[in-house]
Amino acid sequence: MPRAKKHPIEGSITAGSDFLQLDVGTAPPGGRAGWLADRLRVAITDGRIPLGCRLPASRVLADELGVSRGVVTEAYQRLAEEGQVVGRGRAGTVVVAIPPVVSPTPAVPDPPAPEAVFGFEPGTDIFDTLRAAPARIDLSPGVPDLAAFPRAAWLRAERTVLRHLDAAALGYGDARGAPALRAAVSQWLARNRGIRADPDEVLVVTGVSQALGLLAQVLRADGVHTVAVEDPGSLGVRQHLLNWRLDTPPVTVDEHGLRVDELVAAGHPAVMLTPAHQFPTGVVLHGDRRRQLLDWARDGGLVVEDDYDAEHRYDRPPVPALRASLPGRICYTGSVSKLLAPAMRVGWVLAPPRYRDALVAAKRMADLGNAVLPQLVLAELMTSGDLDRHLRLLRRRHVRRRDAMIRAIGRHLPGATVHGAAAGLHLTVTFAGVGCDVALATEALRRGVKTQPLSWHAQRPYPAGLVLGYAAVTGGEIEEGIGTVGTALRSLSTAGGHR
Repeated sequence: MPRAKKHPIEGSITAGSDFLQLDVGTAPPGGRAGWLADRLRVAITDGRIPLGCRLPASRVLADELGVSRGVVTEAYQRLAEEGQVVGRGRAGTVVVAIPPVVSPTPAVPDPPAPEAVFGFEPGTDIFDTLRAAPARIDLSPGVPDLAAFPRAAWLRAERTVLRHLDAAALGYGDARGAPALRAAVSQWLARNRGIRADPDEVLVVTGVSQALGLLAQVLRADGVHTVAVEDPGSLGVRQHLLNWRLDTPPVTVDEHGLRVDELVAAGHPAVMLTPAHQFPTGVVLHGDRRRQLLDWARDGGLVVEDDYDAEHRYDRPPVPALRASLPGRICYTGSVSKLLAPAMRVGWVLAPPRYRDALVAAKRMADLGNAVLPQLVLAELMTSGDLDRHLRLLRRRHVRRRDAMIRAIGRHLPGATVHGAAAGLHLTVTFAGVGCDVALATEALRRGVKTQPLSWHAQRPYPAGLVLGYAAVTGGEIEEGIGTVGTALRSLSTAGGHR
């Protein structure tokens, strides 16, 4: 019985007058074989002739080009000697390798100088610029101990998930987040933050930054164009809200937290704050202020609660989340960025019922939902108890490093006042008689130590200071880093650089 004729495009490149648009008239005299080999080599490199494809038969290609068969045979032989094609008898000449491409060494941009980091008003790229600046010791705040990431526990959880995962789970997921993670987050918040919430109330996002972007869109659509913020308060948070065209008027933070009386008097419709561990001062919102804020919310105000560093507490009992007291008027956000790693890009939002559907719709249009597999692995990590064990390990380690930083400050910065030591991953220090903390941060970076000036995070005049992270550095690095800051401070004092 005759065999079915193979379709001409199956497994081969059809030869013809338009094959690679070759024009033999452009070949140099006496150099047609080299010219053809070059053209074939370029086509293999850029993918027009993919790996595994058969080249046209030498006789066919020679006829199409109007050259002798020997020209084509020699070109193929050159490619074979270079290892790019192999002759397989009746199967033809097959492409088996791509020629190596020698690319020019890309120019590496010079790292930013200290003056380039701190010499201007901080723009939206300031944290990227600071991260790119070279330093011997990095005391930037907001960086967890990345070396402590629970790799073994994560791998165990990943294997467990993949062992039992249905194929259907690899399709498009629920824009609200994987049900397993929403349930795990609901249990985690009930256990650690005193929040009772149904899993259907949890919206999984890629971190607090996305939560703010989604919420800003929803609030603007609802006619809210202003969200008051703490002063001092996170520069990054302020930048995110401003990016979504929300006004961010400042409300004073003192030793008891946000000045609620100032918020009430200003008549702002919404406020964002970090009540469990205020950034950057580290104060906890006082009980009287909490009651005042909840009364303001009951009267129609909206509270956006960033539960910043809430799990990282050392010398004080847990502070319940505001959301636990008034779920109908508080939009709660949190993430695992400081508990596991910022690279996880996993967080959550619990919104008041009024905004819940709109937030889900905004999330759906943003990215159709977070990647599902990492959500399932994180859910397994939460429900297995591994995340609780990891948190206990971190607390012990953080206490040692915090204590090392306090001791180092006492030795090398005797005039500094320490703030926010009872919780979190950073300390804030203020200095009497120092007028420009930007100059101090610049001089410290020039000497190899990276910090953040406190003035970056204040909209109005505030005492000069530095925000110093300790979670990601060892005790020895802390000692050396604070010693270097002390040297920088004395250098500026001698030169009159902080007047």
